Amino acid sequence: MSFEKSVVFRCKTEEYAVSVEQVVSIEKLESITPVPHLPNYLLGFTRIRGELIPVLDFGIILYNTPSQKTTAKIIILNTDVVNFGLVVDEAKEILNFSESELTQVGLVNYSRTKYFTAIANLEDRMITCVEPTILVNSLEGTREIIEYLKELNNEAEVNS
Repeated sequence: MSFEKSVVFRCKTEEYAVSVEQVVSIEKLESITPVPHLPNYLLGFTRIRGELIPVLDFGIILYNTPSQKTTAKIIILNTDVVNFGLVVDEAKEILNFSESELTQVGLVNYSRTKYFTAIANLEDRMITCVEPTILVNSLEGTREIIEYLKELNNEAEVNS
């Protein structure tokens, strides 16, 4: 998968990137409806353009520490399984990576970080590339949440 054009964001002190093709939008961190008994990384749900979106906190996923609410943004990501919001400390920029700057990561073999697919090794910084579909599929409890959302969406279609 080529990551030529990517949205770069910050989580704690590190920078990460997702392919621009999977980014639906970048939103302010606003009203999230919490749901009890969900995994701690799942903050709850928000409504974006009429669609119910689960909101995941990347800070909790990676470091078990919530993202900074003052600067946080929600990156809405489109995957073949579900659209979801990823809360990050800061959405920074859009960058074009050349193939020569991308190094495939051995970490994809580590079961807990399969969603890290490459590292952009730039002159003055390193940016870890994240694959949203693998991320959402690798988290514990997301399958049930995806099923729940499908049921909700099906009910909404039946009732409209």
